[in-house]
Amino acid sequence: MKHLLATSLLALVAAAPAPARQLTIADVTTLSRVSAPAVSADGRWLVWQQRETDLAANRGRFDLWRLDLSRRGARPEKLAAEAEVNETSPQVVGGTVFFQSDKGGDDAIWAIPVAGGTPRKLTGFQGGFGGFKVAPTGNRIVVWADRKPGAPSLAPAMEKKDANAGAGRTYDQLFVRHWDTWTTGDRSQLFVLPLGPDGAPGDGVAVERGLVGDTPSKPFGGAEELAWSPDGRTLYFALREAGRIEATSTNLDIFAVPADGSAAPRNLTDTNDATDTLPAVSPDGRTLAYVAMKRPGYEADRQVLMLRDLATGATRAVTEGWDRSIGSLAWAVDGRSLFVTADDRQEVPLFRVDAASGKVTRLTTEGHVANVVATPKGAVFTIDTLVAPADFFSLAGRSRPARLTSVNAVKLADIDMPSVSRFTFAGANGDTVHGYAVRPYGTTGKVPIAFMIHGGPQGSSNNSWSYRWNPAVFAGAGYGLVAVDFHGSTGYGQGFTDAIRNNWGGWPLEDLQKGLAAATAKFGWLDGDNACAMGASYGGYMVNWIAGQWPDRFKCLVQHNGVFDARAMAYETEELWFDEWEHGGKTYYEDPAAYERWNPVHHVAKWKTPMLVITGEKDFRIPYTQGIASFTALQRRGIPSRLLINPNENHWVLRPKESRQWYGEVLGWMDRWTGKAPGADMHIARDTTMVK
Repeated sequence: MKHLLATSLLALVAAAPAPARQLTIADVTTLSRVSAPAVSADGRWLVWQQRETDLAANRGRFDLWRLDLSRRGARPEKLAAEAEVNETSPQVVGGTVFFQSDKGGDDAIWAIPVAGGTPRKLTGFQGGFGGFKVAPTGNRIVVWADRKPGAPSLAPAMEKKDANAGAGRTYDQLFVRHWDTWTTGDRSQLFVLPLGPDGAPGDGVAVERGLVGDTPSKPFGGAEELAWSPDGRTLYFALREAGRIEATSTNLDIFAVPADGSAAPRNLTDTNDATDTLPAVSPDGRTLAYVAMKRPGYEADRQVLMLRDLATGATRAVTEGWDRSIGSLAWAVDGRSLFVTADDRQEVPLFRVDAASGKVTRLTTEGHVANVVATPKGAVFTIDTLVAPADFFSLAGRSRPARLTSVNAVKLADIDMPSVSRFTFAGANGDTVHGYAVRPYGTTGKVPIAFMIHGGPQGSSNNSWSYRWNPAVFAGAGYGLVAVDFHGSTGYGQGFTDAIRNNWGGWPLEDLQKGLAAATAKFGWLDGDNACAMGASYGGYMVNWIAGQWPDRFKCLVQHNGVFDARAMAYETEELWFDEWEHGGKTYYEDPAAYERWNPVHHVAKWKTPMLVITGEKDFRIPYTQGIASFTALQRRGIPSRLLINPNENHWVLRPKESRQWYGEVLGWMDRWTGKAPGADMHIARDTTMVK
């Protein structure tokens, strides 16, 4: 399996005549990205959306592709791919592919025969929408769209505008802003439209009947938070009811509602004040699967698979004895088991859970599995790794995963990927901690170190491909990348994840210190005396913390959207449940000592390491003022420092040109202080608005 995932791409292109070279961010930003797979009920057709980069427009654009799974050696082919049009979110019902298209400038739902043909437009409502899901019976569509609370249909509300009114916004409760958007009062709501030979005309009917909240949840919820019953008569959806506690609540509940809107939604999980989400109905319509957390206010609590008998309401926790947190789920076609994914020691494998016994069987070994869709023979899904972007694989019975696509084979044909080595060590509390080191291809001597600290903090530096912090790109630039899954990381049991609470600057820092020492002792090709530390979000916080607690270890630091002042963060961030949970469950004014204990702002007097600070003006999670404050501290201390502000990015850097600029700045900063490129300041030309 290791050979299959880590080297099969290289084997496919081994005969390519072009000379080998290292991976760069220019390569990464032009790769094709596959997602949103759908499989026909007979298992013949796989359809997906594929993103290509329009660098001139500084964005991605999407087409629909298909693959005939019944023909050995079949090649992917375009199904719907009009120039300058985005076709996304394919769903196969019967012989028809339903999809979202912005043809003509406005999003609408379209349809095309899965065997090929001419697309036709099905909807004509105005006002935009977020997504849709077709009933298995093919006679209804549920659409989610932002509308005023209580909107009876998708028809846009007619508002009278006062020509003399000012542009100011007023608020009476939180959220004021969320992720990267100022709130307007609109809510993502569900509307059902009839679907027939003439399409899905009209504005549909609202089905939430007085519930106020967002479904799917914002900012990241999608179709996985909704499910149809097999007979198309009932909708199940997750929703956190809004109100004055919205910014402090993780209480998503699962509701059931008649699809015709004839009755009010019924809360199926009202007894649990923590998160309930990912509803999925069994193929026979008798059982509702979902995941549930136990602790209110904790967004990284373990997600346990639950099964509810829809006739009796009896519910049981199927994976209570399995100390892993389920990230996704899908019923097998026979209804006897479910496919789930979960972090597991720097991998994200596919597992099968027996619905009766709860027995868990691991189905894949290496890599990050996502986009799981059940088929009559098993499942189709994507796998990506540290050295390979996502492609589709299939699994049937007890066989090993079989590769279905190699969408980037030509683009990566002349690139030598780095090698990845794992290591473990005794970290804080004597616990075993895991890490990896990524070695540039063809290295013969020592290389400088890029010490990457993951965010979350409940996350993992796992074996997955990234279009943001990509270890292979750092290796391609000549750095040996080292990453450690410190206390607080996921995939090692819930106790290990919980250990970071009230401990942000404690055990994690000890793990990082011991981990870097272990890596340099184990891998002689790492230059332990020539290292830079870097991180984003919690990783950015840790960089600020390292600046005051470990000031003599690194040649340079890179801090991206990290917390600088815990007190300001407590009042500036939007999802208050996160910050308050991390500091013991109380507000700053109730327990200021919990926040100040690990606050980087108190240790600025010890800062001495050159630092690059990066922030996004649309980051409302860790607002850009935190980055400016960090840069101000560096400047007042006279420490070599540089600030990069992205006016159009949020907590992440997503646009291709900004991604290239980001890597140019980061690698240029590291090259400068590690001596890798003496005299060089940056890899790319700087914007003249940037200030030294």
